Amino acid sequence: MSIKQFKTEIAGRELKVEIGKLARQAHGACTVTYGDTVVLATVVTSTKPRDGIDYFPLMVDYEEKLYAAGKIKGSRFIKREGRATDEAVLTGRLIDRSIRPLFNEKDRNDVQATATVLSYDGINDPTFPSMMAISIALGISHIPWKGPLAGIQLGRVEGEWVINPSVEAKTKSDLDLFVSGSKEEAIMIEAGAKEVVEDDMFEAIQFAGKHIAKMVSFIEDIIKKEGVQKREIEIAEEKQVTIDLVKTKVEEVLAKSNLDNCFDPDKSKMKASINEITDKINESLKEDSEVSKDMRSMGVAMIDEALIQAFKKLVLQDGKRPDKRKFDEVRNLEAEVGLLPRTHGSGLFSRGETQVLSIVTLGSPGDEQTLDTMEESGTKKYMHHYNFPGYSVGEVKPNRGPGRREIGHGALAEKALIPVLPSNEDFPYTIRVVSEVMGSNGSSSQASICGSTLSLMDAGVPISKPVAGIAMGVVVDDNDKDNYQILTDIQGMEDHAGHMDFKVAGTSDGITAIQLDIKLGGISYKVVGETLGKAKIAREHILDTMKKAISEVRSDLSPHAPRINSLRIDPEKIRDVIGPGGKVINEIIDTCNVNIDIEQDGVVMITSTDGEGAKKAIAWVENIVKEIEVGEIYEGKVLKIVTDRNKGTEIGAIVELSPGKDGMVHISQIAHERVEKVSDKIKVGDVVKVKVAEVDKEKGRVSLSMKDFLPKPEGFKDAPRPRPGFNRSRPFKK
Repeated sequence: MSIKQFKTEIAGRELKVEIGKLARQAHGACTVTYGDTVVLATVVTSTKPRDGIDYFPLMVDYEEKLYAAGKIKGSRFIKREGRATDEAVLTGRLIDRSIRPLFNEKDRNDVQATATVLSYDGINDPTFPSMMAISIALGISHIPWKGPLAGIQLGRVEGEWVINPSVEAKTKSDLDLFVSGSKEEAIMIEAGAKEVVEDDMFEAIQFAGKHIAKMVSFIEDIIKKEGVQKREIEIAEEKQVTIDLVKTKVEEVLAKSNLDNCFDPDKSKMKASINEITDKINESLKEDSEVSKDMRSMGVAMIDEALIQAFKKLVLQDGKRPDKRKFDEVRNLEAEVGLLPRTHGSGLFSRGETQVLSIVTLGSPGDEQTLDTMEESGTKKYMHHYNFPGYSVGEVKPNRGPGRREIGHGALAEKALIPVLPSNEDFPYTIRVVSEVMGSNGSSSQASICGSTLSLMDAGVPISKPVAGIAMGVVVDDNDKDNYQILTDIQGMEDHAGHMDFKVAGTSDGITAIQLDIKLGGISYKVVGETLGKAKIAREHILDTMKKAISEVRSDLSPHAPRINSLRIDPEKIRDVIGPGGKVINEIIDTCNVNIDIEQDGVVMITSTDGEGAKKAIAWVENIVKEIEVGEIYEGKVLKIVTDRNKGTEIGAIVELSPGKDGMVHISQIAHERVEKVSDKIKVGDVVKVKVAEVDKEKGRVSLSMKDFLPKPEGFKDAPRPRPGFNRSRPFKK
């Protein structure tokens, strides 16, 4: 097979596509090189449809390889890549959400699309070339797909739009936007922003769309030259006969059923109505032996299609919603804080039957999450985790850890709150928020954003502004895309049967996060603009309700939350606080029951729930780094009796002034009168009061006196004080 190359320029950098060199047995494969970032995309499909399923079996994976960035895994025991990182999962979801709407939902052949990062230059984000590579690989393969599409990243630095910003440029940008689309429509949007206003966000999305159209033309040219004929989605003739039989029986049951009962505002009643119709269809199909189990499954799935069509008619023709709300009306809202007595902060947010409880935990700086991924090395101080248990929708579901959906929803809420969090200097705590979905009837991810805001304010975390989220939907006429209706605050049925799930989060001043998923081939930019405007109105309504529950951030932390006390020391003294092998710092931690974190610039943070322990640890550190001066008074423990190495006589005692620092009391400085033996006056372990008499900084010697605190006998005259380290019992050498 010959190797073909295609090149273009995007944002002043060359993009190179290579086909035919790697993964030749895949059904579609290519590498995309952008800068020194190289991504391999492969797509494969099964030869036969999978029986017994009523969905399109698509798998999308994004593989980060540490070798791509020249890294070896930090773990001492496991050096190979393991479970996908959260960042890899999120990128895989982004690709999945982009390409999935362009597949035929009737296809039952397994399809797997994989983007593997082979080289990462630390400058060019692999997400953009990964999307390009997957689109090209699908386009040139025989897999049925209505692409191509392209995706673009967009930032804004100093008021200027930046296409595919570098990693460094992203740190200066107030917008991190990724848009996927065709030449004329948007298919997927993912954004994080620092309170970007709606007009600017819409302008950014439109700007991205113009450049997407150019890239789609480039991909179309490649497909025209290298693509193969697409596989037809065929159904065997004998199977079609059975399908027609199933369809007839289902339609007979549906004709006798009242589908309006399936649009009850009460989710439990709606499910009961659907289950009743489902049972009738199952009974009807079981009567015919020719209908196999997978055909009965298909028959039940036909209820779903009937409901979707009934829903579209209800909205577009009758001008109604299933729960009788107006198109721009938000469901009933409830907000509450301070529910849990021992947590550091809690907030409960309810929108209709969707209910989320968010809980805040504050920790020391040392509790930060360590990042060791292909793209990142460092720590993370704010984490949001989202849980969606089976009971939240009245179902039995095993708890086996977070799936891709849970990771995605958690990351979205995290992204929405980051712009309003305090700086590390103002609030050095590690923050973890967990959102537990207590009930779900649509838009639980946006409810978790509202719940997180409430819980952070309840915990006393000084966020700059409250953040709320809303999910918007749209219903589009199958025969006329200009006939559509935008829905505010979609619930479960509207999300499932509608064509769009457009999540928008932000403050009263601007957008902080966006996530758009669609079920059509795409939506017009006109719909995007209208949706952003309607979402702002709904968001302000939700924020008003949240402010009634808690209008301002609490002035103090929970009594059960740890307190962080900070002090700054000379960076040269850090080694003294740590001690050899960590001996000193570990002793402070164990003795005072605190956590200690030390920054390279000399900032020491002492975290504890025990106020007295924290005070003791602070004093301990201050004593370690303090310079000992003449005239200062200490109470210290006697560590050792010093003996003359030649004569064996006792000449003084070593007294601890502070951890790691001590001085010597010469025998002549113990009392005014003559002392024959040091041990006659003091013993090891005694705590004595001493005064600093002299300090020899060059040699690090400190001379102490005890007799300064004793009354002088009548007529007593002081003898000359010995120099530090001088032994008067040792004769001078001539």
